[in-house]
Amino acid sequence: MNAWLTLEKLCLTEGGTRIVEDVSLPLAAQRTVVLGPNGAGKSTLLRLIHGLLHPSAGELRWHRMLSQAMVFQRPVMLRTTALANVIYGLRLKGHAACESEGLACAALARVGLEHLATRPARLLSGGEQQRVALARVWALEPELLILDEPTASLDPASSREVERIIGEIAAGGTRILMTTHNLGQAKRLAEDIVFIDRGRVIEQTPVGEFFSGPRSEAAQRFLQDETP
Repeated sequence: MNAWLTLEKLCLTEGGTRIVEDVSLPLAAQRTVVLGPNGAGKSTLLRLIHGLLHPSAGELRWHRMLSQAMVFQRPVMLRTTALANVIYGLRLKGHAACESEGLACAALARVGLEHLATRPARLLSGGEQQRVALARVWALEPELLILDEPTASLDPASSREVERIIGEIAAGGTRILMTTHNLGQAKRLAEDIVFIDRGRVIEQTPVGEFFSGPRSEAAQRFLQDETP
């Protein structure tokens, strides 16, 4: 499997503290989940890949430039309707007004929110807002979708629905790179696991191997601590 992105000695230092340290790895799988304890640098690594942060050292080498989008744990909702939030993303990408509404309606239908299209987005529940955010990026058909803890603050039913949507986006051919604290979710969605601790990548392992027998002691302790 050919890598679509290679990280080479990637570092980020802020305020004299090394947040990401000497990260080198290829990303080749269609669905990669980044795991690690709190404060390990997972979210920072995703922001570096998406270009929201600039590395202090090292290189991100894209083997093919991919159109990409990112969804955060707490999505940003504009002070307008759910439908207008999705239309806004399409208009930013250059879609004509005459086609944007139809595409936005179709995207909301795919996430099961067409009945809430005219509701103010900021009055929706947390799970519904996350689904609006996913509809907004799904309408753009990105080649890479980066997700930072997309279900961390959601109830189980909302988490299952968001996970279903992510699975459908991936089934359409979009690459998924995400973080999660939900180990069951990681098992269901990932092909590859990247385990990071204290800003360093400790191991990169196919999902089945990681959960049946991680190679590093740090990952073994992590699984023991996180498993009820």
